[in-house]
Amino acid sequence: MKPSFPKVITDLPEADIPFKGLRGWIAQGSDHQIVFFEIESSREVSEHSHTYTQWGIVVEGKMELTISGKTQICKKGDDYSIPPQAKHSAKFLAKSRVIDFFGEQTRFKPKDR
Repeated sequence: MKPSFPKVITDLPEADIPFKGLRGWIAQGSDHQIVFFEIESSREVSEHSHTYTQWGIVVEGKMELTISGKTQICKKGDDYSIPPQAKHSAKFLAKSRVIDFFGEQTRFKPKDR
């Protein structure tokens, strides 16, 4: 998948993501990460949880997001908040770009270059 974020983003360290069809670039803070994701259509992020807050916004595309058993459709301009410990999953219904803030600095590690 060719990146569609601008070079200023794709020059950031690329995240080592365990889900097929997802790419991301990490903006690292001392106590958080912001990850700029690109996701191919028809990809899924399986249910999981973590100990910190996650907030995100859909820049492009469409996803079905389930948080604590409640499902919503998120499209361009929609944002979402995932509380600590909440089980959540996502299905991407179209090629998507999403920006996520993670309230923890080591959510993703950079890929080895």
